[in-house]
Amino acid sequence: MPAQAEHARFRGVPLPPNGWTLVVLLVLYICTGLIGHDPWRNDDAVTIGIVHDLVTSGNWLTPSLAGRPYPDAPFYYWLAASCSKMLSWLLPLHEATRLASGVFTLLALGFIFLAACELHGREQAPAAPLLLAGSIGFLFHAHEAQPMLATLTAHTAAYWGLTQLDRRPLRGASWFGSALGLGFLANGLAAMLPLLPVAVFVVWRSAHRQRLAMLLLGSLLFACALAGGWLAALFVTSPEYLAAFLQGELTQLGANGQPLLAVQRLLLMLPWYAWPASPLACWALWAKRRQWTTTPLAMPMFAFVVSLLMVGIAIGARSAPALLLLPPLVLLAVPGVASLRRGAANAFDWFGMITFSLLALLAWIGWCAMVFGWPERLARQAVRLEPGFVGHFSILGASLALLGTLVWCWLIVTSPRSPMRGIMHWMAGLTLFWLLIVTLWMPWIDYGKTYRQVSASLAKALPEKRHCIAGANLADSIIASLDYFDGIRTILATSTAGKKCDWLLIHGSPRDGSSPAASGWRKVWDGGRPAERRDADRLHLYQRDARRGGSSPGR
Repeated sequence: MPAQAEHARFRGVPLPPNGWTLVVLLVLYICTGLIGHDPWRNDDAVTIGIVHDLVTSGNWLTPSLAGRPYPDAPFYYWLAASCSKMLSWLLPLHEATRLASGVFTLLALGFIFLAACELHGREQAPAAPLLLAGSIGFLFHAHEAQPMLATLTAHTAAYWGLTQLDRRPLRGASWFGSALGLGFLANGLAAMLPLLPVAVFVVWRSAHRQRLAMLLLGSLLFACALAGGWLAALFVTSPEYLAAFLQGELTQLGANGQPLLAVQRLLLMLPWYAWPASPLACWALWAKRRQWTTTPLAMPMFAFVVSLLMVGIAIGARSAPALLLLPPLVLLAVPGVASLRRGAANAFDWFGMITFSLLALLAWIGWCAMVFGWPERLARQAVRLEPGFVGHFSILGASLALLGTLVWCWLIVTSPRSPMRGIMHWMAGLTLFWLLIVTLWMPWIDYGKTYRQVSASLAKALPEKRHCIAGANLADSIIASLDYFDGIRTILATSTAGKKCDWLLIHGSPRDGSSPAASGWRKVWDGGRPAERRDADRLHLYQRDARRGGSSPGR
């Protein structure tokens, strides 16, 4: 008896994971990396720039970027700005903004778990959040300021609502309508369109079609009321902004001139983007091929096909919108976990353990090279990639990384045999790898990606009193970063006001081929991030030469 008790004490986490084990693992994975680094380029910097503008200007109705109108759905920015205001005493704005992503991501994982409970039962449901969080594409966006995460949450909530329609029709319709309306406020119409055919499909398959059709009609009216509140306020106070927003929505729906090519690219992306959900979904389809007409398979199958087509046609083959393909694929993959044959399950388990153990070892070796200079060849490569970086030992970061590594070793030794062992190890290994990147590598990554030093250098080159700065070739992420770090705002060089500015900031070379120097401008500064050595990657600041009467390039 004592031997049995001792064995039970060290047998590891139960599988399927119970509530608290699952919650702790997912919260650790999601919350790691939301803080501790500056805004980076692309969506992260743009979103933080919009939230910064919203907080400083106080104009919550019409989001803008560095003083320029930025017609976009506002729901993510509202929650992010609320987080930044509530936590301004504790965190800088960019870190508090990313906490909104953490909130939406955790909600999405909760809703996909509830939807899986309805479709596949409580015993298999824990696989759903593990598969969603463990998808490679999900990792790319879950830790950045990303409005598409709010849309992903709306989709998972809508699927949960639809799976309840037969059992609890009123509650299911209410959740579906709420998700549809808030999803529109999070990312506009195009991202929510795939849910409408899925709702029609669910109603068509039900034995109570007429009742469910009326309930869903009511939920659509409720969704319109939610979205219409913001649109009505714009109509009254900012009709120009409303017109720009609606025009952008219509343009997006018809902007993709090659929809079949976009769908093909999404299909080619899915094997790695949705790994390991994609192969498990394929296995579930094969293993359950005689059950395709049942709701647990038919609904996610139809939802995936519709989402694939409509995302490809209306949004395009980009990484962030591809997040919307994950929920139906995950719901389809859940029965594949339990039905996986023992040999395949063991192979997947060993693949995950070996892969992440090797990645953890490489992460530690790379950290040693950056901090201690060994191995020397790898240390020289790290400095070559990010010139000027000097690594420093952090006892807190190293301690957390060591603790995570020890927990990983304990987990792979003690986990009991279970069909869910492979996906549990995959998710735990991904969490370890991300924890090591954040605790050991983040200073090196942040050094190469931030625009903080570039913005500070540019601010020193500019006089305190200046009329305006014209900008050319500046991406939204650069505009957002300069405004966020040092309050440097530019106006379009081709605009009437921009042609009168005495300062000109260009990223790379003018697209029309004209030379600022030939147009009567004198270069006074250039700069870029450490790895940006080519002129095409750097920022160039020019001052109008009064003696030559310079004009903006392209004038």
